[in-house]
Amino acid sequence: MRRLIDKGLMFGNLVPVTSPALVDRYNRALEHLTGRRTALTDFHIDLSGYSPEIGDEFEDELYLNPNGCNRQFILLSTSQKRAPLLNMDFTTSRPVLKGFIEENESALFALTAQDAVAGELSNSVFDVSRPSRLLDIRRITVEADTTRAHVADARRLQERIDRFRSQPMAWADEALVAEMIALASRTGDVTRNPVTLDRMVYDAGNFWTAHFGGAYLFHHSPAPFAIAADPAPFAADPGIGFAVFGTDRAEAIARTLAENDLIEPIARARGADAAAILRQKMDFILIDAAATLELDLGQVTRRDLRGLARRLGPALPDAFLGLADLLRGIEGGGPMPRIGPDHPAYFYTLRAAPGPDRDLVNMALAELAPLDVRQLFICHKELFYRRYATWSEPRRSYVADFLAAEYQVDKAGARAALFGPEPGMDTPEGPATRRPDPQPAPETRAGPWGRRPAPRRGREDKEEDRDLIARVGPWGAVRR
Repeated sequence: MRRLIDKGLMFGNLVPVTSPALVDRYNRALEHLTGRRTALTDFHIDLSGYSPEIGDEFEDELYLNPNGCNRQFILLSTSQKRAPLLNMDFTTSRPVLKGFIEENESALFALTAQDAVAGELSNSVFDVSRPSRLLDIRRITVEADTTRAHVADARRLQERIDRFRSQPMAWADEALVAEMIALASRTGDVTRNPVTLDRMVYDAGNFWTAHFGGAYLFHHSPAPFAIAADPAPFAADPGIGFAVFGTDRAEAIARTLAENDLIEPIARARGADAAAILRQKMDFILIDAAATLELDLGQVTRRDLRGLARRLGPALPDAFLGLADLLRGIEGGGPMPRIGPDHPAYFYTLRAAPGPDRDLVNMALAELAPLDVRQLFICHKELFYRRYATWSEPRRSYVADFLAAEYQVDKAGARAALFGPEPGMDTPEGPATRRPDPQPAPETRAGPWGRRPAPRRGREDKEEDRDLIARVGPWGAVRR
């Protein structure tokens, strides 16, 4: 993994904690949350304040995430919003934490100048001993304060100020005045410099969880379903009231994704350079074939890969041949091939449709089409790291070099080119509103293959895509 770390592909953007003052603040927060302290004098932390070095010291990767739910967090700086979230058990955790920091950035900047902010992502579920408990995670509440309770004290002081101003003869209440003075000595003048953190509530929605081997829960979709690496625990739980498919149930997964309008064919995706995307997927499939046959990869170029394809000939993988047929149909304008869920290339031909579940669907597609290592790295890093550890050294070298050269230099542009513009992140319930990172205007959005428009999609476009998906594979041939 050292190569990934050196290239910034693993543990990248972690926040260093090196000064004695910050270490002391972290220890106060850590003791406040867990009753433990670290003996380390410098370490790195992620978005939630988790440190891999402290995890090694404690021999406990879940020291801030007991039972794998209701994740605790420690904020030393608002710059943590740009850090990754390690050991993620729920895909909801990162957007919630990032949204909380962005919505309270001014207050957090002031508070972390003096103390650490500690808190918890509370969802009222304290164990996930059976799959149906996951369905009870409906709302996530962010509860936070400094280790010295600045926020709670400021809230109490404001209440007493309001009482002092509204009640007759309150000026004569010596106990009230003394309490206000004591609180003000800790919080400062809250009338001029308010110290408050909104108690934010998020709708959990559909999500992925690492529990039970990894599962995608689309229980808020029109036709609820789940995709699980191991569907047995779900099948044995009577509290699960919808279909659960194993990752080997390709046809059932394809039909259900299409029924819920969650996917679109790359060949018809608006604003996408389908040919370039498919060529890159074909390259990755060739690299896997070459690594499996233990061929020398060396400093492989696209020209070398074409030569490799000629050498493999009849041994070319079916997924590669299917994408090659599709590429010929796209570029030549001829009949499109018949590629259905029973074909190894099928899930490589799809991407998530625009909408709030776009990232979750692309994550599922990355697991269903794992040879596309770029999408796997972008959408499902945990699975990428597990697979990377099993690869040969030449394959590791090629993939790491490619990602460093082609993805790291323009992450936002690559994601926009592959998956389309970022979805809206407004939450339908609760006081919190999550906002997406600023994106370039559609007419100037750039990707690895140049600038192109990303027009709006209407009802006719979506119906046309559903029709295309429904007619691919065993449901009929597609012609342009």
